Amino acid sequence: MNNQTRCETCHGVIVPESTLLKVEQKDKYGSVPWLDDDELADVDELERQIIRAEWGPILRLHVVGRKDSLRPDVDEDGFAVGAFGSIDFDRIKSGFDKGRYKADKLREERKDVLIRFSVIRERLQHKDVGLVLKRIRDGRIEVDDIADFDMWWLAKFYLRAERLRKQIAELDEASWSRKQRAHQAWLGSLC
Repeated sequence: MNNQTRCETCHGVIVPESTLLKVEQKDKYGSVPWLDDDELADVDELERQIIRAEWGPILRLHVVGRKDSLRPDVDEDGFAVGAFGSIDFDRIKSGFDKGRYKADKLREERKDVLIRFSVIRERLQHKDVGLVLKRIRDGRIEVDDIADFDMWWLAKFYLRAERLRKQIAELDEASWSRKQRAHQAWLGSLC
């Protein structure tokens, strides 16, 4: 037994070290922040933490084009769990819709066109921009008749955005009517 007391110097005064202090040794295996040191960590949980640490920023990226209202819960392996993982859900869920896919791509293109339109619109300080766009919409003037280069591009992007809007509306309407016909056929088969 070691009866020697340790002493510290504090502002020039020698003070004996408190007997309540205990030297803690660091765990040689490391620890998991939210897990008690007495409890063993599961290998799968440690792997999930590593994947979350390495791929976390990529997994948090915004996904464009997902408009589905039903979102199944997915486990770490990518399999649907719960009610969405059943055969009944696969029977009810519609397959890939080409029209809807094309409409989503056209929405992205229209978004890009509208961004370009707003950039050029900010450069123009004319009060008659609205008047020119109204006359183009009515068909009273042609785009190629515009002499100002920025106004010409503004008119081009305006017409392109309008064409895309009409195409998107047509594709959405066609997709909706196809879906309604499929649901009517499904309901008819039940009777």
